[in-house]
Order: sequence, then structure tokens, then C-alpha cells
Amino acid sequence: MTATHISRFAVPELDTMPEDLRERILGVQEKSGFIPNIFLALAHRPDEFRAFFAYHDALMEKPGNLSKAEREMIVVATSNINQCQYCVVAHGAILRIRAKNPLIADQVAINYRKADLTPRQKAMLDFAMKVSGPAYEVGEADFETLAEHGFDKEDIWDIAGIAAFFGLSNRMANVSNLRPNDEFFAMGRNI
Repeated sequence: MTATHISRFAVPELDTMPEDLRERILGVQEKSGFIPNIFLALAHRPDEFRAFFAYHDALMEKPGNLSKAEREMIVVATSNINQCQYCVVAHGAILRIRAKNPLIADQVAINYRKADLTPRQKAMLDFAMKVSGPAYEVGEADFETLAEHGFDKEDIWDIAGIAAFFGLSNRMANVSNLRPNDEFFAMGRNI
């Protein structure tokens, strides 16, 4: 990306941000080598930044029966149906790294039903897509199907929480015209 555009909304300078935001952003930069645009865009509203990343971390970094790669699969698949370029690209990069597979993110983003996934993962994504769209249709049959694939109610909560949370993220990214960093496009391609 040649433009320096980050968001339609004001993006504060790093040295004007509250200390806790600045520390988090600099920590991410140290770990990844760049600052993902989402951190800069959300710094527009520090309280929402804190709440967003607290919930993000609670969903995406917790131990459980869903692997970190599976959590990223949910983000990529649901972000695709929400046409969120930022999340498909950024979380696609993370998925490639966590799955140790340079092809998986493109497969999941384009059509997870034809991707090299297990039946368990496809059932997980079927449910996530339902939560992202006609969530009012979720019923006992969905829980039974997921249970047949080894998911318990806590796992189902996690799948639904990730799909719902990234529905919010996708919509805010689209409204703010958030663009993915160039660095994401190459990440995990040479695994």
C-alpha cells in the first residue's frame, strides 16, 4: 500500500496517547516489527481501545479446546462474508503463521467449505457463519451438530463470541476505511 491512509477518523500521534495505549502499541511493534493500523485507528478513542483489546484478548488468547489457529479461521471466514479487507488480510497472516500453512488463509477466506480443513473445523465455521448472519436461526440442532464434532458448550460460546466480536470489528473497520498494513500480505507465506 503506497498511501499512508489509516482511518477516516483522526489518528492521534503516538506521543500524545495515554501511556497504557502507547506501551501496548510499542510492545506490538517490538514483537511484530510494525504497528498494525487497527491499534492506531482505535487509539482515536482510548476507552474503546482498552475495551476492544480486553475483549479481543479474552476471546483470542485464552486456552481452551479451540486452537489459536482455529480461532483465526473463524475471524477470516466471518470477516470475508462481512467484506472486511483489513481483518481478512491481517488475520489471514496470523492464521498462516499459527497453522504453519501458507495456503490456509486464502482457502478459508475464499470458500472454507472447499479448504483443507477437518470436518470438525468445517462444522465450527458453519456455525460461526450462522452467528455472523442469520443468528436468529441458531437452535438445538446446531448445538447437537457441534457436540457430534467434540465441541462443548464453552467451545460453542467461544465460537459465537469470536464471530460476534469480529462482526463489530469488521463493521468499524469498514466504516473507518481501515486498510491493512503492507507487512501483513507477506507474513507466513514462506512457511
